Amino acid sequence: MDTMSNDHTGGYNRRRLLQGSAALGLAAFAGCVGTEPDDDNGADDADDGADADGMADEIDVWGWDIAARAMMLTAEEYEAEHGGTINVEEFGREAMKEDLRSRLTAGSGAPDVAMLEMIDGPAEIDTGAILEISDRLDEAGIEDDFVEGAWASLTDDDGAYAIPWDIGPTAVYYRRDVYDEHGLEADAIETWDDFIEEGQKLPDDVYMTEIPENDLDGVWRYQFRQLGNRPFTEDGEVNIYNDDSIQIAETIKRLYDEDVGRLIEGWSPAWFDAYGAGDIASLPSAAWMEGTLRDELPETDGLWGVYRIPAHEEGGPRASNWGGSSLMIPSQIDGAERDRAWDFITWTLATDEMQLLMYDEYGLFPALETTYENEEVFDEELDFYDGQPARRLFADVAEEMPEYEYSVNTPEVSDAINNHFFAMLRDDLDPEEAVENAAEEVADRTDRELA
Repeated sequence: MDTMSNDHTGGYNRRRLLQGSAALGLAAFAGCVGTEPDDDNGADDADDGADADGMADEIDVWGWDIAARAMMLTAEEYEAEHGGTINVEEFGREAMKEDLRSRLTAGSGAPDVAMLEMIDGPAEIDTGAILEISDRLDEAGIEDDFVEGAWASLTDDDGAYAIPWDIGPTAVYYRRDVYDEHGLEADAIETWDDFIEEGQKLPDDVYMTEIPENDLDGVWRYQFRQLGNRPFTEDGEVNIYNDDSIQIAETIKRLYDEDVGRLIEGWSPAWFDAYGAGDIASLPSAAWMEGTLRDELPETDGLWGVYRIPAHEEGGPRASNWGGSSLMIPSQIDGAERDRAWDFITWTLATDEMQLLMYDEYGLFPALETTYENEEVFDEELDFYDGQPARRLFADVAEEMPEYEYSVNTPEVSDAINNHFFAMLRDDLDPEEAVENAAEEVADRTDRELA
């Protein structure tokens, strides 16, 4: 999950978000959605410490950084409406993943609710340590309320295991002042050819975009997804070496060779300095990047705009996703704790008011598609973007983004792409060789066949 900021994203404040929630039936929602026990993945009879509804008086919830703080907000609202105690504990991202994984493996000691990053979904599901929730989803009738493309990494042939939380619809952030000063036109950019052509208008000491040397796999992945690809076929074969992947590699190499893209370590002090000074004019990223820019570069507030990521050919797709997370219940949790955990998750993730509250306070772009109908939020002209209603652009992208299924071997894919694409930038390999070598490395390390 790429949730990097604790700043506010606009003027749609908490009080306004919560007005009218009773009229919408919000208070009734959490107490009745999918909490009936069932034989397969429901709860046992109420345990000691359960309330009149058979739910535990208290549960523990784990999250990292601003996502944990966002759940503290929804926990406060939940407790006010439904009683009970929701203990939200904030961790660092890697510290939480390590601690949670050890407790899931041990079969005891896990929290009642925990964050699950979508990139980790298949690997964690494969362990059998996450509760399968399909029956509860069917009973609640909420699956279709979420962006379809958000479910792929949270399901397998047996069902679903987590509810999507936030996603990362993509766009290019650009410095309006830099574009204006040098005569670049954002509206003229439809393809990567257009992007490079506009970038060549910049002086030698200003770059059109970054090439993050430590995240080449992220750049490759969002474009691979944009073109409707997945790294493995349904039969499990390695699907990296294909024409689309070669085209992406050629684009990255061209950005570098034509001195339009600056090779730099992403998220480093030098990276932030370059964007703050306007030495790099454009940043292909996702909806969550706004919060980071606000937090790290407050002096640039009002200087940004966004447009869709370029297509690889005229008329081609311009929607993808970068990042995302969910909430899950460990399978070791049962009885009244399981029911309270499910009740809190659906309150937090399946109600427009709570999702919009977290979006407004912490920039967590909701996977809950029904929120996009709120014109007051998504059509608001935002000062950060010099009056552009950027949230509507992100919502439109979210509804168009293709599904993308991570796998237990995603780390091997990331390592191979990073290694061989960096060799390509050093001129040790041409783009096709880089892609072919990456595919062969993944096949060798995972004992899979090439597609």
